Amino acid sequence: MENAHEAVAEHAANAPTAGEYIVHHLTHFNSTGHAQSAVIDFSVINVDTVVFSILMGILGLFVMWRVAKSVTSGVPGRMQAAVEIVLEMVNNQAKGIVHSEESRKFVAPLALTVFIWIFLMNSMDFLPVDLLPSLWQAASGDHHAFLRVVPTADLNGTLGMSIGVLLVCIWYNIKIKGLGGWVHELFTAPFGSHPLLYPINFAMQMIEFLAKTVSHGMRLFGNMYAGELVFMLIALMGAAWAGTATGAFLWIGGVIAGSVWAIFHILIVALQAFIFMMLTLVYIGQAHESH
Repeated sequence: MENAHEAVAEHAANAPTAGEYIVHHLTHFNSTGHAQSAVIDFSVINVDTVVFSILMGILGLFVMWRVAKSVTSGVPGRMQAAVEIVLEMVNNQAKGIVHSEESRKFVAPLALTVFIWIFLMNSMDFLPVDLLPSLWQAASGDHHAFLRVVPTADLNGTLGMSIGVLLVCIWYNIKIKGLGGWVHELFTAPFGSHPLLYPINFAMQMIEFLAKTVSHGMRLFGNMYAGELVFMLIALMGAAWAGTATGAFLWIGGVIAGSVWAIFHILIVALQAFIFMMLTLVYIGQAHESH
């Protein structure tokens, strides 16, 4: 019994503090192989974000391909019915926002891809906090290895997607209005066509593009980062057992809190994917409008 207490005491002494635990889990596995410094360095790539984003994209494509391959005109299976519901929802939203039927041939599938891809990336948050990082540490043999498995909790990933939406918007601005027409709009909207107003109009247009892009990525990042942090705090609560009654209550509380938050988080995961998709449609729809 004494040896058991000594082992517990030694484990507690070697265990990371709450702050160290959270900082470790919020540090990316990047191309430098160690924790990234506070200095901005665009040569550093968050490998975990890239890998899990690609894996979720492949998974989404595979699921959609399997459903499309096995589609039937009779009574649909559960997976086909679920995909048809999502497809109809996205198509209806696209029709209400993007009025060009020609544009919807590309925009509607884009919106569907965005929704499913982000939903799958967000869903990585449902995995136990320490599961994949522990497996990665065991495989690499490094007890200090870093790994973050939720791509949308990385601002680089969400801003990358919002910049992609910005590029699509620019493309449709040029395609619908022509390069000359779009440039003319940049200098004459929203305050009117007057030489003295050209600089103000152009500055307002640039601010609008910047604000929409940054807020588009920041909204998704902020919600998923907060959700990831809450799961870590719950994990710390569940790990706070030390053979005492208080520790046992904390463990039980961690299980209950984790279950409740996971159920609530299902709504957040789906809602954030839907919001990002809707804003994508809205911004592309605005690119079709003339001021």
